[in-house]
Amino acid sequence: MAKRDFYEILGLDKNATQDEIKKAYRKLSKKYHPDMKDGSDEKFKEVSEAYEVLSDDNKRAQYDRFGHEGMNSQGGFGGGGGFGGAGGFGGFEDIFSSFFGGGGQRDPNAPRKGDDLQYTMTVTFDEAVFGATKTVTIKKDVVCDVCDGEGTKPGTSKSTCKTCSGAGNVSVEQNTPFGRVQTQRTCPTCGGTGQEIEHPCDKCKGHGTVQKNVDIEVKVPEGIDNGQQIRLSGQGEPGINGGPAGDLYIVFRVKQDAKFTRDGDDIHYELKISFAQAALGDELKVPTINSSVMLTIPAGTQSGRRFRLKEKGVKNVQGFGYGDQYVTVTVVTPTRLSEQEREVFKKLADINGENISEQQENIFDKTKRFFKGE
Repeated sequence: MAKRDFYEILGLDKNATQDEIKKAYRKLSKKYHPDMKDGSDEKFKEVSEAYEVLSDDNKRAQYDRFGHEGMNSQGGFGGGGGFGGAGGFGGFEDIFSSFFGGGGQRDPNAPRKGDDLQYTMTVTFDEAVFGATKTVTIKKDVVCDVCDGEGTKPGTSKSTCKTCSGAGNVSVEQNTPFGRVQTQRTCPTCGGTGQEIEHPCDKCKGHGTVQKNVDIEVKVPEGIDNGQQIRLSGQGEPGINGGPAGDLYIVFRVKQDAKFTRDGDDIHYELKISFAQAALGDELKVPTINSSVMLTIPAGTQSGRRFRLKEKGVKNVQGFGYGDQYVTVTVVTPTRLSEQEREVFKKLADINGENISEQQENIFDKTKRFFKGE
């Protein structure tokens, strides 16, 4: 199946600015993140790959010129743009290597960063709004404490690989359209390290790492929202050959609150009032996430009217001020009226010149009220 165009994936044209690319990526990555409702691993990876290329000016230029083929061999055709590159024939070299192996292979003994990890943390509404400190337990690889990551039994050491004699690669001959060609391949015995472990560590079995449950303290940022994430540097898998450890990404799921509904940094609250309060007006105490405030309800307020309480919302997680709280009024219609209340409503109808055909309770409602003792 042919790969989709990167611009098409992000919904952009080829003249898109870096700001437009970044904005499209943020929107789509949040939409398709595996932890979101409509998330998709496949689409999330597709969006991430498109952004990785188009957000880099050099990679983007290479992609615009050669398309997906230009993304092969880590830098397209030569990594220097076209077939010239810094070395004159770098592009041809990379194409040749893609057929026959060897050439430009990564040094297996070079330090490499460890893999990143991801953990989904569920927090309460208040913990997300005000911040908190929590501890999570994550099962991950850690450096073996018996061999200190060497993979060898204490008192022993690694030996030179017998297959490649310590070179880390072996020569392979192949019949090709250009004739018989000899290329270099990574040694299958030592994986390119040039060393073998004759006496592996009893605990880690030669891997240098073991799996362990690790407790990690997580500071939940004040104002974090559902689906957002933070990065804990160095809390991922251990590095390779002395490289730095990977990172741990904490993705947050926020529980709903019984009173408040959150929309970004804004808070929404439904205030129920009576007919009398709506018609005559009133001053009522309204809860906010921090305390309570007095809200004036003007006479004649209609159901559905919304009031704004400025900066009574959530503190922005990036530190850009506070959101607002919106109070929506709902006028509640009474479902049961006393005789006195019924007479008052009848008089009100007469005053307004309304001819009301009053609907009496049916036998079912009367029976239900009887058994409830009403």
